[in-house]
Amino acid sequence: MVKAEPSPEFSHIVPLSEIGAAAKPRHILANEAERAALAKRFGLVSLDRLEADVALIPDGNRYIAEGRLWGEASQACVASGVAVPSRIDENFRIRFAAESSYDEDAEIELDADECDTLFHDGRTIDLGEAVAQSFALLLDPFPRSPNADAVLKAAGVKEEGEAGPFGALAALKDKLGKI
Repeated sequence: MVKAEPSPEFSHIVPLSEIGAAAKPRHILANEAERAALAKRFGLVSLDRLEADVALIPDGNRYIAEGRLWGEASQACVASGVAVPSRIDENFRIRFAAESSYDEDAEIELDADECDTLFHDGRTIDLGEAVAQSFALLLDPFPRSPNADAVLKAAGVKEEGEAGPFGALAALKDKLGKI
């Protein structure tokens, strides 16, 4: 028995048949329930805003989604667990290619200006999921509150300069000076 994939929390399906030759701007906005579900998936304290303006542009047998996304979230500080506010206001560009064109054994080289690639099923594109993934990638992977250094120091975590070989020499010098 094949396990069904869970449906995305913030789904905004666009049929490929609705995408014309000219880019049609769309505004998508996550509602409260969608934001709560995304916050749970991404391990956020809260997700207070997620919206985007997106234009879908045909590119041969692929599609390009270009736009701007805005989001406001709270993440847990990696040191203290205290909520750290995060605000995202960024442009994004995503290429959608047909799943049938994907070769998992092919080697892919990307330039620095290459856009992310997601896949579509040949019938629809899920703009909501693309925006949600883009937002998650823009979040700080190691959010720190203003008191993070003090919390780490109190827990006995050494600073970078204290932990390396020069830190060990400094500690030895301190010990020798006390003798």
